[in-house]
Amino acid sequence: MLRKMGIRTSEKRVARLMRETGLKARVTLVTRRQPGLRQFRNKGENLLLDANPTSGIDQVWVADVTYIKLADKWTYLATVMGQYSRRILGWSLSYTRTTELTTSALRYAMNKGRNTRNVILHSDRGVEFTGSEFQQLLCQYGMHHSVNRPRHCTDNAYMESFYHSLKGELIRKRTFLSFKDLHRELGRYINQFYNSVRLHSGLGYTSPIKYEQMIA
Repeated sequence: MLRKMGIRTSEKRVARLMRETGLKARVTLVTRRQPGLRQFRNKGENLLLDANPTSGIDQVWVADVTYIKLADKWTYLATVMGQYSRRILGWSLSYTRTTELTTSALRYAMNKGRNTRNVILHSDRGVEFTGSEFQQLLCQYGMHHSVNRPRHCTDNAYMESFYHSLKGELIRKRTFLSFKDLHRELGRYINQFYNSVRLHSGLGYTSPIKYEQMIA
């Protein structure tokens, strides 16, 4: 980012200045705790195993749900990402982990006017993705559902990486006063920072929106 701003510097200089000013990068571990463990279904297959690597936007979307503790309650965040650009296309927050949560996130993504015909949407095998309401929505928009292999959470590594960033940069060591407060801060992080500003090494150190503009 400094170089793009025309500032001549190096990693060593930045590291030295950080040490001198007491700045440290926030690094966190992501746990796999799953409150209210969901049930799984055996149907479905991982369509990405035999598919060609994505070569453009709206070929593969990935989706998942993570938990966020709010006071003494759990909240659940569902997100939909465009795999090629890493852009978060839709998200939804709720106190319950149901198909209503995931369909809300998917409708959010669909309302952006993007192409959905023949898009592969990859998720885990949770009932919130394999339930009839979610499946009907996929069918309505001409999408194909792909799921993780059993006990292979790394099949959805793109979403796992996003949640690692989200929790390390926004959630950890933060106190949110209410559901409304958490919802507002998630919106700011996703829409104003992650999609628009945050640099991604896998995108040549550009933001997801900027990357989509470059390849358009």
